[in-house]
Amino acid sequence: MTRRRCRTQASGSGGCEGGSTMTARPLVSVCIPTYNGGVLLRAAVDSVLAQTWADFELIVIDDCSNDGSMDYLQDIRDARLRCIRNERNLGPEGNWNRCLAEARGSLFKLLPHDDLLAPECLAQQVSVLQADETQRIALVFSARQVIGPDGKVLTRRGLSGQLGGRKSAQALMRECLYRGTNVIGEPGAVLLRKSLADRIGAFDGRNAYLIDLDYWFRLLAHGDGYYCDSALASFRVWPSSWSVLIGAEQDVDFNNFMARMRPSFRPPPSAAERWLGCVRAKLNKYLRLAFYAVYLRRR
Repeated sequence: MTRRRCRTQASGSGGCEGGSTMTARPLVSVCIPTYNGGVLLRAAVDSVLAQTWADFELIVIDDCSNDGSMDYLQDIRDARLRCIRNERNLGPEGNWNRCLAEARGSLFKLLPHDDLLAPECLAQQVSVLQADETQRIALVFSARQVIGPDGKVLTRRGLSGQLGGRKSAQALMRECLYRGTNVIGEPGAVLLRKSLADRIGAFDGRNAYLIDLDYWFRLLAHGDGYYCDSALASFRVWPSSWSVLIGAEQDVDFNNFMARMRPSFRPPPSAAERWLGCVRAKLNKYLRLAFYAVYLRRR
């Protein structure tokens, strides 16, 4: 992946119109990595600032955008917002890891610049981790809406047919295998402990399409998941979104990933389970590509 120097001199950790004046350590860090996010970045930021849970910092890290993305944030006056511009283009993986490095909160959420949070997202997910005194829940995740560029709801994703509550790590891993997809969801749907993130290390982008699922599996090696069955996040699809651009080989990537993860399953998946997962991964790919093709033709 090509790395580019920013055309303008890096501003380091300067803020949006003067920068954050927040001094106390927040409970939650919400980080938005962006590259040419434009007006969608502003919508993502507004959705975070509209949270009913107020104890958070919001960090926007610009990966050398050339479309004036950060101009959309210049009129925001909120001490919780901090803006950073990378000195050079780091690419998606590098910018996600910059988010981890900059976060000061005890809890961490990564929100791609084209996605949204529902107003109750942080309140509901934070309450789960606060109630987990033994810290045996590694991540909290939620159902989410799939929306178009205009914000129109296209469909809903989640653990269909299951009620919210604690889910064992092994059950979640097997659910991903059975369904041939990432049932935990995109980063905006997930909240995790920063201490655990520091323990397991950086995002690994060798398989770009599964960079999030790889991280969720690594977290699940240290605890269970908790599912919120309300749609607390929105995942946006549009012609140039990353998920659309890199999804053509998703079934091959998914099956290779599951083969690599096989030693983590207890007991190991049977040949029939692996076969079913492969079939569903391929079916999911074609269904998703068809969905995108039909939708994009309407734009």
